[in-house]
Amino acid sequence: MKTLPIYQVDAFTSDIFHGNPAAVCLLEKEMPDSWLQAVAAEMNLSETAFLLRGDEDYQLRWFTPKVEVDLCGHATLASAHVLFSTGRAAVGQEVRFHTRSGILSAVENDGWITLNFPSRPVRTVAEPEGLKEALGLLPRYIGMGEDLLVEVSSERLVRECTPDFARLKQIPVRGVILTARADTDGVDFVSRFFGPQVGINEDPVTGSAHTSLAPYWSEKLGKTDFTAWQISARGGVLKVSLLGDRVAISGQAVMVMQGELLAGE
Repeated sequence: MKTLPIYQVDAFTSDIFHGNPAAVCLLEKEMPDSWLQAVAAEMNLSETAFLLRGDEDYQLRWFTPKVEVDLCGHATLASAHVLFSTGRAAVGQEVRFHTRSGILSAVENDGWITLNFPSRPVRTVAEPEGLKEALGLLPRYIGMGEDLLVEVSSERLVRECTPDFARLKQIPVRGVILTARADTDGVDFVSRFFGPQVGINEDPVTGSAHTSLAPYWSEKLGKTDFTAWQISARGGVLKVSLLGDRVAISGQAVMVMQGELLAGE
């Protein structure tokens, strides 16, 4: 029976059972989309990443249990952690990934992995019908990029938000980023991410959301380097820098499980 290496990694944390868990499967050849989606559904994590080695770089794809997505930060961090921690890539080496969002890169230094992603600023939009009722909050600002970004007036409101996910799912967006300026010392802004439209009610730590959060908070706070805290139940800390039209997102990761996926004959 043919097997493939598969790992589970907690991303954006240095502590096991915190941060955002992702599965990482190392492929030997291209596999049908239906098979990739079935594996992601079986793993039942917010994302499963599939890596296929090329001549020098890797092809990288991400699947939720329901759909393939264009960009995923924590599963990219998890993928890089697998490559560095298993010796498939050397510490200090730049690893490049070919993805649906272009070429992404990752470098490890002093236990932190830095991802280089495209910046995705938001534009101001009208409030979608039913948003206030779904969140139970009064927005201070609403913007739209790849996701809907909603700023509220305090960290406490972000932390205590209890969305009506059935209502939130009716809003035609990939996900909703809820954010506020931080009250916690040493943190610039906080966020949470809700994605019932793609099968994940709340994502514990969402690297891709920070490609919009970085330019948004840069304009509001007049700076380009941030410490961000996604205050989900598991939680995670990210170091974020706006670099023109790119965003550097740094985080730690820890291996939770490794095994072999039975891949058929």
